[in-house]
Amino acid sequence: MAGHSKWANIQHRKKAQDTKRGKVFTKMIREITVAARQGGDDPDANPRLRLAIDRALSVNMPKDKIEKAAARGAGTDEAAAYEEARFEGYGPGGIAIMADCMTDNRNRTVSEIRHAFNKHGGNLGTDGCVAFMFEQRGVMIFPPETQEDDLMEAALEAGADDVIRHDDGAFEVLSSAEEFTTVRDALIQNGFDPADAEVTMRPETTTELDGEDGAKVLRLIERLEDLDDIQYVYTNADIQESVYAEL
Repeated sequence: MAGHSKWANIQHRKKAQDTKRGKVFTKMIREITVAARQGGDDPDANPRLRLAIDRALSVNMPKDKIEKAAARGAGTDEAAAYEEARFEGYGPGGIAIMADCMTDNRNRTVSEIRHAFNKHGGNLGTDGCVAFMFEQRGVMIFPPETQEDDLMEAALEAGADDVIRHDDGAFEVLSSAEEFTTVRDALIQNGFDPADAEVTMRPETTTELDGEDGAKVLRLIERLEDLDDIQYVYTNADIQESVYAEL
């Protein structure tokens, strides 16, 4: 899958995280707490917790906050009881959008998500309407100056499924969700530190967007990500770099 704005997308997302760091930390605490509640507070024995901790570290969340969240989740604090939910819909131009949530009030969450879709030119769909377009994958992004041959050799030796070079020069290493940690750690040990690395829902195909449609989809995604109950938002939009530059 070729892409044009992978690097611009990463930089835009990190800038957005920096401007709302407190809210990002709150979401990470919630994810760590739920993971620890379900599988215990030992990340070596709880893959979901280890992934949640990795995500928290990637946004520079302090280790003491991470440890407190894990301990809280492994305890009996009723405030940590959240329902996990996934909502699916369509953005401007029929773009597929999917949001994973943790909520203590499903009715509130549905109302807020529906309002966000309606306000930004989309519509909330039914369960399963777009989920079939996505596959859970481990994804690691490397900057354009990365040595392609060396990265490819190290990635494939570590068990990666594929290495993709995008039109903007950035590299994307793909793995199964199960092998993500192994591949990422092996690449870091070989001197390849990813600019972004996560287990995510990756679209099987994408749709290019520029101009006003691209800006509308970005605004919708940012509005959804700003909601307290939403943890992650996925889309099959391939938004062109010019759109990020104008925002």
